[in-house]
Amino acid sequence: MDDHEVLQHLLNLETQADDLVTEAQTEADRKVSEGEKQNRIRFDEVYTREVAILEASYVQEISAIKEDYRKQLEEYRENLKSMSLNREAFSILAGKLLFIGES
Repeated sequence: MDDHEVLQHLLNLETQADDLVTEAQTEADRKVSEGEKQNRIRFDEVYTREVAILEASYVQEISAIKEDYRKQLEEYRENLKSMSLNREAFSILAGKLLFIGES
C-alpha cells in the first residue's frame, strides 16, 4: 500500500466516522424530541387533573361559604323579628340626645 492509498483509506474512515456521528446526533435529537413530547403529554394530563381537583374544591368551598352566609343572614333576621321594640324608651333617649343643648 502506498502513501496515496493510506491517505485515501484514512479519508474514507473519517467520512464513515462523520456519517456515524451525524446519524448518532440525529437519533439523539429524535429521542430528545420524543421524550419532550411524552413529558408534555404527561404534564398536560397531570395539570388537567390537578386543575379539575382544585376547581371542584373551589366550587365546594364557595358553596359552603354561601350557605354559611345564608344561615347567618337568616339568624340575624330572626333575631330582629324576635326583638321587642320599646318605642317610649327610644323616644325619651332620642329626645335627651337631640335636645341636650337646649336646656
